[in-house]
Amino acid sequence: MGILQLLFKADEDVQGSRFRAIAIGLFVAFGGVLFGYDTGTISGVLAMKFVKENFTDRGYFTAGETSLITSILSAGTFCGAVFAPLISDTLGRRLGLIASTIIFTVGVILQAAASEKNLLIVGRVIAGLGVGVLSAIVPLYQSEAAPKWIRGAVVSCYQWAITIGLLLASCVNQGTHARNDSGSYRIPISIQFLWAIIMFCGMLVLPESPRFFVKKGKLPEALKSLSTLRGLPADDKTVEAELEEIVANYEYERSFGSTTVVDCFRPANHQLKRILTGIAIQALQQLTGINFIFYYGTQFFQNSGIKNPFITQLIMNVVNVVMTVPGIALIEIAGRRNLLLWGAVGMCVSEFIVAAVGTALPHSNAANKTLIAFSCTFIASFAATWGPLAWVVVGEIFPLRVRGKSVAFCAASNWLFNFAIAYATPYLVDHDRANLQAKVFFIWGGCTFLCFLFVYLFVYETKGLTLEQVDELYDTCPSARQSKHFVPSQGFAHDSPDAEKAVVEAVEKI
Repeated sequence: MGILQLLFKADEDVQGSRFRAIAIGLFVAFGGVLFGYDTGTISGVLAMKFVKENFTDRGYFTAGETSLITSILSAGTFCGAVFAPLISDTLGRRLGLIASTIIFTVGVILQAAASEKNLLIVGRVIAGLGVGVLSAIVPLYQSEAAPKWIRGAVVSCYQWAITIGLLLASCVNQGTHARNDSGSYRIPISIQFLWAIIMFCGMLVLPESPRFFVKKGKLPEALKSLSTLRGLPADDKTVEAELEEIVANYEYERSFGSTTVVDCFRPANHQLKRILTGIAIQALQQLTGINFIFYYGTQFFQNSGIKNPFITQLIMNVVNVVMTVPGIALIEIAGRRNLLLWGAVGMCVSEFIVAAVGTALPHSNAANKTLIAFSCTFIASFAATWGPLAWVVVGEIFPLRVRGKSVAFCAASNWLFNFAIAYATPYLVDHDRANLQAKVFFIWGGCTFLCFLFVYLFVYETKGLTLEQVDELYDTCPSARQSKHFVPSQGFAHDSPDAEKAVVEAVEKI
């Protein structure tokens, strides 16, 4: 945590506890471990000898069974993400995360109890609902709670936690896959209880988002929450000034009228541009093909003739975790746009090399070494850029009045494409179907080229801006390419004496 503070040298006039700002954001990011671990477990489980012999009557899973068992989690997460605003916009961000861990736990119980594929499928659907709610609320809470100087890095840690979850799943699968009993799959599945308990207990003590309280008109509660998050007294001028800006900006947003789901797609306040940007960046994150490696990597490496596919998959996960760190370190230095652009280039080149060599020299020793090496460079490029930054962009670009719903729609887009890719991929690579094998990377490489074009044309640079200043950015800057030159004004609070009066009254009520 001290490293983070050195990397992101906040302005000297930043007041309050920097440690607290980082610690709270990092803990909430722990929700990514639930997400990543659950995602990573299934790849190894479906490749386990005991599971194949006892969950099927033929000793192997067909492409259809593999497709259904793997992708059904994403179907649940899509539904969970879509309905997340019902919780986050009514009960709050904090209670929404608590509810997600409870739903997730029910799904884990069913998966651990399963001795045949039908109950396993039901458990994955329910666990997926919990993960979907969590995936929509974690970046939302982080963005609303973190100060601007560290916000991007804090939200990036959500993706880092996802990669850690994937790595932990790979390690546990490696340790249990050779067992010839139900412990081979029940142990890795049951470990998820621990992650859920940690998340549940932590959210019992963390504060609610101050912006949620502002949205509900509870200014004294918002002031207390902001005071806790910043580690300053409620009557501190810095806390009062930040709350004034939040209140003034929200009052400006309310001038556009009431908020419904339809408002997420209206042109007013450039919301249509923002929602299309958020949905597209989440969809493109999946279309990079990253989850092909983590859902089907073990089986793909096995089919490619690579010895020790479990070890190879473990290496991929280690690269994913390690290379997320440079992205966290650089996000507030290089900015969102630069990292996304360079990440797209690195992924595109790596995937085309894998596809070309794998097609020209199938099952050769040279091809296998190339496949492993450039799969690692692909994952490294993704982990340092598109992995964390897609969530950062989505958490930052929406106005408060529709932020909860908009982030949920974007997360749902991620899961919809996740489901489509998870469902279709077995048919694309299966020997009895399309049998593309390494040629599937031509598809992913083409999509990463689209990633580059999309960022260049549509993604705004939001480095160093408060969430309220991001609203001003969209109001005043017509082009994403010009956004890096944007200089914020004095803010909404400067022209809103009503906001100052409301905050003063809130201080008096405490």
